[in-house]
Amino acid sequence: MKKLITIIAIATSVLVSCNSPERRIEKAARLGRLSVTDFGAKGDGVTDDTKAIQRAIDYLDSRGGGKLFFPYTKAGYLLSSPAKEYASNGRLVRAQLVLPPGGSNIQFEGEMPCKLLYTYQVRPPESVKQNFTPTKFGDMGMPNTCLHSTWDAPEVTDSLERPWAVIAAPEGDGGDGRFSRSIFSMKNLEIRVHLDTGRMYPSTSAAFLKNVSRIIIEDSQFCLDEQVGDTELGKSLQPNPCHTIGLHASGNQNDDQILRNVAVQGFRYGFVLGEHIFADYLYAHNCEEAFVFHDATHLSTIGHIVAQHNRIILSTTRGKMFGNNPDRVNLTVDFLNFEGGQTVPSPPDVSKLVYGVYDPDNRLHGSVQWHEPWGLGVFPICGADNFRVSKY
Repeated sequence: MKKLITIIAIATSVLVSCNSPERRIEKAARLGRLSVTDFGAKGDGVTDDTKAIQRAIDYLDSRGGGKLFFPYTKAGYLLSSPAKEYASNGRLVRAQLVLPPGGSNIQFEGEMPCKLLYTYQVRPPESVKQNFTPTKFGDMGMPNTCLHSTWDAPEVTDSLERPWAVIAAPEGDGGDGRFSRSIFSMKNLEIRVHLDTGRMYPSTSAAFLKNVSRIIIEDSQFCLDEQVGDTELGKSLQPNPCHTIGLHASGNQNDDQILRNVAVQGFRYGFVLGEHIFADYLYAHNCEEAFVFHDATHLSTIGHIVAQHNRIILSTTRGKMFGNNPDRVNLTVDFLNFEGGQTVPSPPDVSKLVYGVYDPDNRLHGSVQWHEPWGLGVFPICGADNFRVSKY
């Protein structure tokens, strides 16, 4: 009898050990099914999931990379913890979620492709009197698998400084881009930053991936947590003194940059891009500068751009913005479809086209073909003496 009890006790101990959280996490990772919920993330919109998601990132990094799954939740994954200024390597990172230095691929994947976008343009209630219908696409709801930051970053008003962001890798020593991480992938996810409705501009960037050598972003978007200009808000987006970015791709001397069906909305700079960009269907709304290039010694190509209500659509950096060295930009854009917003007699000015191309240093080399389905039918240019601009 004692022997039987001993055998049962041992078997029970083995069973408990096999079903321990550590074993379950290890098995899920091995099968490619590791979820943020395995590390305690709730996705209830109330619990701060920052630490749980960071634990998942660090675990993946420790085992040589892999996929991190974000199940869809109606409320989204709340990130309310302040950003870390420095990473484990002692370098600046300024991010709520830190991609640690390393050579493996960490991939974020949400449950389904993102719906792009919520907001069309800013039309406050008084626009009704001027025969313009206030536009509101759906509601903020949660149609997408979402990381929702409610943290307000300190205001950074110097473009030479590193911005605060929801996610970033720290500075490293690799190449001109000072890479610390080799590769990061993201699919089917939305990252929202907080819009302070008192000042009406964000102080936090979404994804600052300058220090990642290779990025692959698909079916994802980077936006604000308010529908700027919805009829309930009755306010318009203001010029942003903070140098915020929707997505900063890899710095100079990078590897391939793959972007497919990616959108930004509401930042001072929508996309900050460099060389080796291969992109198709990039979407920018309500940005002061939608697509900003610092360097593209190696050719970058974009198949299709949709730019609606941005002050400047294509531009080049002035000086060493965000630590990038300005250089020649070799770029081809097959098609650029835009709405300028100049015909709408209502705020905000930050959403009315001033320049289709702004390249005062004449660093752009290549071509773009533009189309405006309605509006003024003009595409103003500053500089761009080496860039072929033609109407579709």
